[in-house]
Amino acid sequence: MREPFLPLQTPAAGVPAHLALIMDGNGRWAQQRWLPRVAGHKEGVASLRRLVRACLERGVAVLTVFAFSSENWRRPEEEVSGLMSLLLLALGREVSELKANGVRLYVVGERHKLSPQLVQKLQAAEQETAGCRRLALNVCFNYGGRWDIAQAAQWLVQQGLPISEHSLSQASALAHVGDPDLLIRTGGEQRLSNFLLWQSAYTELYFTDCLWPDFGAAELDLALQDYARRQRRFGQTAEQCAGAAPSIPAGSVHA
Repeated sequence: MREPFLPLQTPAAGVPAHLALIMDGNGRWAQQRWLPRVAGHKEGVASLRRLVRACLERGVAVLTVFAFSSENWRRPEEEVSGLMSLLLLALGREVSELKANGVRLYVVGERHKLSPQLVQKLQAAEQETAGCRRLALNVCFNYGGRWDIAQAAQWLVQQGLPISEHSLSQASALAHVGDPDLLIRTGGEQRLSNFLLWQSAYTELYFTDCLWPDFGAAELDLALQDYARRQRRFGQTAEQCAGAAPSIPAGSVHA
């Protein structure tokens, strides 16, 4: 289990402390341009670089992105191989800049299917940025929400610990950061696709048709503006959240 990430500062009002993102649409972006799908993934890396910079500028403390799901192994072998090579390349090129900007990198997910070379690179990248505290960047690679819940429960059983909501949260792969405040999915689809299932119980969801390689600071600001207009009630009534005493008819239960 990782130590909690302690950011240097608290985000301003209306800015999510923890932003999660499903980076969807790389393949379609490439196909629209008659390019191989891996070209879309390469452009997606550039888009992620821009997003990290935008999050730093806006004061987001934690950014969690879905880079490769446990189901993505079913994709064509050429695309999977290209993604693995792209991750190795990105680690070599991006880590020094992440460190210079105060970004701590965490790679979240199963590692037993990954090559020893890639696992070694991941560990080295995490160690190199371990002292950074401006932004936590969680790259979920070979990750699945169901896997996360199952591995947390399995670990608790092995340790002889009781299973509860609190203990499962503490044993999850993202226990070092709080639950996401806002989850954005690009590419037009409106589903979670097995991403952060446990952690997103009260997360605000935002869907956009913008394909991931085209997603930039302007699109992020639209999502943040939408988020700032929402009232997060966590099971309470609007009156309670506004500080007024709720008026609940006798015998009624409101979710």
